[in-house]
Amino acid sequence: MAIVDITIIPIGTEGPSVSDYVAEIHKVLETYEDRVNYKLTPMSTIIEGELPVLFEVIQALHEVPFSKGIKRVATNVRIDDRRDKSVTMSGKLNSVEEKLK
Repeated sequence: MAIVDITIIPIGTEGPSVSDYVAEIHKVLETYEDRVNYKLTPMSTIIEGELPVLFEVIQALHEVPFSKGIKRVATNVRIDDRRDKSVTMSGKLNSVEEKLK
């Protein structure tokens, strides 16, 4: 399983707020709930799942601003693909929290 941090930036919006685009992106993400886990953060979205599925999800999410009339989109993606053991978002957080005790 891999973990992806994704930020989708619509360029050329009418104003500085992008929350409407984020909401539309999350509606698309909800259609993948049976195949990935995800968490919205103030600055990005974290998604975990099998890498081929994550690439499919990334493409679908990247298309959302275009479907809303935006002519340019910048998408930043970071992939954590650990293959020596299974990792999850919660497992990574638990590991750090244990070390903080």
